[in-house]
Amino acid sequence: MGNQDQEQQLIERWIEPHPWKRGVEEARLIDSKVSIWALMGYLRMVGGDVSAVAEGYNVPRDAVEAALAYYRQHRILIDARLAANVP
Repeated sequence: MGNQDQEQQLIERWIEPHPWKRGVEEARLIDSKVSIWALMGYLRMVGGDVSAVAEGYNVPRDAVEAALAYYRQHRILIDARLAANVP
């Protein structure tokens, strides 16, 4: 199985569209309901430390890896969402 297949499986396991907000940039983790953009913002704050994000949000490392894979697919829109959230 290729890397893209593995990433897609992670995404399907851990990520869902937000039921009330449109757009791929509003996707969230299935179990915890944490927004992907929030995870990516925190990942930047901790210098790319996936384990720190998993611990900080109390989610499995695989969920953060799925968020990263999703982010790579939708980087422009998620970065725009992050920028809109910065005061």
